[in-house]
Amino acid sequence: MSDMPEMATPKVEVALHSGLSELSAQEWDLLACPEAANGRPIDPFTTHRFFNALETSGSIGDKTGWQLHPLSATLNGEVIGIMPLFVKLHSQGEYIFDHNWAQAYERAGGQYYPKLQCAVPFTPATGRRFLTKAAHDPTARVALIEGAQKIAQQNGLSSLHVTFCTKDEALCPLNAKLGLMVRITQQFHWQNANYLDFEAFLTTLSSRKRKAIRKERATAQAFGGTISCLTGDDIKPHHWDAFWLFYQDTGARKWGTPYLTRACFDAFHATMRDDILLVLAFEGDRPIAGALNFIGRNTLYGRYWGAIENHPCLHFEVCYYQAIEWAIAQGLKAVEAGAQGEHKLARGYLPRAVHSLHWMQDPGFQVAVNQYLEAERRAIDEEITILTSYGPFRKDHSDPNAEQD
Repeated sequence: MSDMPEMATPKVEVALHSGLSELSAQEWDLLACPEAANGRPIDPFTTHRFFNALETSGSIGDKTGWQLHPLSATLNGEVIGIMPLFVKLHSQGEYIFDHNWAQAYERAGGQYYPKLQCAVPFTPATGRRFLTKAAHDPTARVALIEGAQKIAQQNGLSSLHVTFCTKDEALCPLNAKLGLMVRITQQFHWQNANYLDFEAFLTTLSSRKRKAIRKERATAQAFGGTISCLTGDDIKPHHWDAFWLFYQDTGARKWGTPYLTRACFDAFHATMRDDILLVLAFEGDRPIAGALNFIGRNTLYGRYWGAIENHPCLHFEVCYYQAIEWAIAQGLKAVEAGAQGEHKLARGYLPRAVHSLHWMQDPGFQVAVNQYLEAERRAIDEEITILTSYGPFRKDHSDPNAEQD
């Protein structure tokens, strides 16, 4: 790729890096999670240790189509902003789907790939994407966005995408001036309305849904074994050996080739086991199913599930009910169970808007995509309203999502 062009803002220097190693863990985390000095990071996925696990394990890199090129903004020798930027050779592992855009652009004679993607790979979890110092935002944000756009222009890249950004980032007034278009999709999240325990949560559901969940839990827990929630030093290397088998099975069925390498789980264990909740179902001492969750300051993030044996309702128990129960016990505010899945609705996970930002270098294509996004936003708003009305909560119980978004 060509060198970074001179920026319009003379005081801010923007640099494109060849990998994570060109930025220290200290300066990265000072921007990504300054709150971690007093506890857990709000978002474990933007930490240096998470990106480092992906990079050093070979889960991202040239051969994967995810080429990490962090973008930094420096003012008077101080790094004031970082964008986790990737050159993408495909649209896999993003969970904000633009395959139709790629096909349309290429039918019209354009080349959609490579493109620029500001994201956390393989992770459909909302979090900050413009990692800036509060005292220098929006200066740093403008510099990063303009820098990414100029890189795309100089290198003939079709577009810039910022996926799973926060609502505040998506609705920032600067975006329109910079040509960024807002996209809204939806996921299913569970919200903790200060429940004392799982039974207190169940009392907020309609009688029919409450009975259905109790029946599912009883069926799942009768599989003939035990279920354990493990975190920190309670997670042992042999647990990862078992989970790798689960992950491979699910990955092969869902997307062909699993995104993460085996070495990535070893890296998670080495540097992130305190950020992880591993829920495992055992027959005796042998794990037969499990779910991997990451722990944020306020949210439990469900990521992967897998099993080597099929048992009725065990998936719902290990992935959803154990997560809810653990979140309540820890005083967490929410559980995000990943992408898609309307089956989550009956289990207390209600639809919630998810935001991303997009910019196309071709002006005509920008207009066409913007028209599509306007229609899509109206459809998503309507879908969220309809799905929420079908939620499991009693009619006299307020929607726990109502004040969250």
